[in-house]
Amino acid sequence: MKTMLITGATSGIGLAAAGQLATAGHRVILVGRNPGKLSAATELVRATATAPVDAIECDLSSLDAVRRLAGTVAARYDRLDVLANNAGAFHMSRTETGDGLEATFAVNHLAGFLLTELLLDLLRRSAPARILFTSSVMHYGNALDFENLQLRYGYRGATAYGRAKLANILYTRDLARRLDGTRVTANAFHPGVVATGIWDAAPWFARPALALGKRLFMTDAGTAAQTLTYLATNPDVSCVSGCYFERNRVKAPSPAAQDDAAATRLHRLCAELAGLPE
Repeated sequence: MKTMLITGATSGIGLAAAGQLATAGHRVILVGRNPGKLSAATELVRATATAPVDAIECDLSSLDAVRRLAGTVAARYDRLDVLANNAGAFHMSRTETGDGLEATFAVNHLAGFLLTELLLDLLRRSAPARILFTSSVMHYGNALDFENLQLRYGYRGATAYGRAKLANILYTRDLARRLDGTRVTANAFHPGVVATGIWDAAPWFARPALALGKRLFMTDAGTAAQTLTYLATNPDVSCVSGCYFERNRVKAPSPAAQDDAAATRLHRLCAELAGLPE
C-alpha cells in the first residue's frame, strides 16, 4: 500500500483519480478547499476503497494554508509515495488572492511549487516516490514574461492559464534535475480536454458551446484521470523523470518549456514569492 496525496480532489480529475487509486488498494489523501465537497468526495471514494481514505482541508490560494497543509502532512504521515499537484483554477478576469498574487498563477502553479518544496524531505525519505503536475496543452504558444509574471497588464484568462501550465513543466524539468539520483521523480502531463467544472468560469455567451462540447468532444473525468493514475503507479515510468506526458506517452513540450535558464529564473522568483530561501 502506497500513500498518495491529490490536490483538487473534490471533483473532476482529482476525484476520479482518487477513486481509482483507492480502489486499487492505495491510501489516498484528498485535499480540497470546500469542507462540504471534501466530505462528500471522501465518502464517495471510501465507498469503493480497499485502503484508508483521508481528507485535509486547504485553500490553495493562500500560501499560509499551503504551509499548514505541508506541516499537517509531515506530522501525520511517515511516508508520502506520490504527490499529485492537480488543483486548478481559471479566471476570465484578473483576480488577486489574499496574498496579493494573481489567482490563476497562485493556484495552478505557486501552490504546487510551495507544497512540493516543503514536502521534499518527506518524499526523499519515502523514495522511490513520484511528484506529478497536471499541466495542459494550453502551455503551447505561451511564454513567461518575467517583467509581468503577475499579469498586471494585458490579462487574458487563456494566457494566464497557459502560462501557469507552462510554469508547471518548467518547474517539473528543473525539479527532476535537482532530484537526480534520489529515486524521486517529477513529471507533468496533459489530461486531455476534460469536461470538468474548470470551464464554469467561462463568460455567459460561451457556455452553450462549452456545454455542447462537453457532451460531444471533451474527455470525461474518469478517462482523463487514468493518466494521473498511470503516472502514479505504473512500473514502466518508475525511473522516468522530467518529462511531459500526453495519453500515457512522453511528448516534447513547447520550446519555451525546455528553456533551462527560464526554469532557473522561475524557481528563484517563485521562491521569493513563496517566502522560501533560494
